[in-house]
Amino acid sequence: MTEESLMFLGVSPDEEEMYRLLLRRGGFSRTDLERHLQQDAREGDAPDAQTTYQHMIDLGLATETPGGLLAPVSPAKAVEALIEGKVGRRRAELESEAANSGIVDSLLGEHEKSLDASAQPDQTGGTTTRHIEGMAAVRAAIDELTFFTRTESLTTSPTGVLSQENISHARVMDSRILRRNVHMRTLMAAPALDDPTTMDYLRELTAKGAKVRIAYEPLERLIICDRAAALTPIDPAETTKGAILTRDPGLVAALVSLFERMWQTAHDLPTIEESEDKGTSLVNGLQRDILRSLYTSEKDEIGARELGIAVRTYRKHVASLMQRLGASNRFQAALLARERGWI
Repeated sequence: MTEESLMFLGVSPDEEEMYRLLLRRGGFSRTDLERHLQQDAREGDAPDAQTTYQHMIDLGLATETPGGLLAPVSPAKAVEALIEGKVGRRRAELESEAANSGIVDSLLGEHEKSLDASAQPDQTGGTTTRHIEGMAAVRAAIDELTFFTRTESLTTSPTGVLSQENISHARVMDSRILRRNVHMRTLMAAPALDDPTTMDYLRELTAKGAKVRIAYEPLERLIICDRAAALTPIDPAETTKGAILTRDPGLVAALVSLFERMWQTAHDLPTIEESEDKGTSLVNGLQRDILRSLYTSEKDEIGARELGIAVRTYRKHVASLMQRLGASNRFQAALLARERGWI
């Protein structure tokens, strides 16, 4: 064996020897692999060919060709995958050690001293609620919350559409949570259904174990971690102003109840096949009634009264539907909805 070895990446000498042989040979059929293992066995029984075949694939050192051959993965790709695997495992270990050590709590204690002026004291003199101003500070708070999340993460996206920048930032935190087998549930507004970038990321999350639902009713923006801390915007209409972080048990419990009610009325993320159908399954009954009312009602107040809902709720639905349809005005939204078969 040469001095250059894959042992530092967790590959045993026997596994590396098999990989090097695959690189020299270009591949093995199952029969050839079994014959080689029997010939190579010096003492005792030869390793099981099927086990070896699958093990090399699981390591990321080999792949199965359409013709059934065990073929080597290119060295650059194989080493990259081994590095990513080791880094991922080490990162999870370090995150766990940091969380268990209490070091971040200790450092946060120093930071919290400068935030007492904006915090609401509880009866014991501690702080359970504070205002966080500016998006940079809000993102830092979210990073801290997700770092410590151990059992459950509940989130909503009232706009439903995620930009590539949003996804790049979210992927780091979401992956951190899912690596720890945290129970993640995410509610997305209906415009997500019409955005391929968002849908691709949502399916990526579900493949990793997250649960995602699509809400046709208006959503409130929430992030709840372990049912112990919750983050809501200071101004829902202008989220860039900042957020309110609360650890008050009563407030957090109320926000959890709100999330559960929104979750119960939402729908499971559609499959790829279902997403290809742009028919009435992508709008609910209330939304179809609202789209029809755009033809007949001159004012929002009239349309809302006819449907028996609040004007604010009516307007939220109209704005969401116009965004999904790409309509510049309400009459155009009604026409486009009819063309798509939504009404």
